[in-house]
Amino acid sequence: MEIIVCIKRVPATDSKIKVGADGRSIDPAGVEFVMNPYDEYAVEQGIQLKEKAGAGNVTVLTLGGADAQKELRQCLAMGADKAVLLDDGGKPNDAFSTAKIVAAWIKSVPHDLVLCGRQAVDFDDSQFPARVATLLGLACTTEVAALALDGKVFRAERDIEGGREVVSCPLPCVISCSKGLNEPRSPSLKGIMAAKKKPLDTVAASAVDAALEVVSLALPPERPPGKLLAGVAELVAALRSEAKVI
Repeated sequence: MEIIVCIKRVPATDSKIKVGADGRSIDPAGVEFVMNPYDEYAVEQGIQLKEKAGAGNVTVLTLGGADAQKELRQCLAMGADKAVLLDDGGKPNDAFSTAKIVAAWIKSVPHDLVLCGRQAVDFDDSQFPARVATLLGLACTTEVAALALDGKVFRAERDIEGGREVVSCPLPCVISCSKGLNEPRSPSLKGIMAAKKKPLDTVAASAVDAALEVVSLALPPERPPGKLLAGVAELVAALRSEAKVI
């Protein structure tokens, strides 16, 4: 089975973000970049499926600049077999351009299953998995919380409002992975050493312009200081005249 896992390099969620000098991007100085947390579940699921089958390959794929090799090496240390960096020099992309570039590469190689995280924690738009599936002409199941394969047919469970939905579909397909699907492993010392010998290919990314333009970026306004109120009447008056919520 040929499993492709798409990952993304994102700022750590506990990073202190500053707006860059251009007013349209973040200042990377002092920001720690990591693999998108939801993508870790996708990598772990791909490795587990290969281990259970006793055969196959797990290829991790990302779009970005040379710095993204760090996250690809992490995936190799976890147990992936191969990594591919679609090098675009780190230029800004959105879900549209990223999906177009990634899908074009996936089309050029054998693939039975494409795994992704349910969303990236920087843009939070959850568009990428469905866009890739559409461009590849494959079925797509999103936010999967449980997954099993029976031959060439998968059975997936996803949480919906008021219950859990169960779907099945033949391979190949695209699946986005949610928290709770598994427990991502930490790279072992043996895995880290082995990762140094595994292939990490750099391929020039195809040129696709983003459909979304960021005009400006600003931090949310600071919260005003709290105040002590004498009683309920003063609280109601403040909610009506100051907060304007009643």
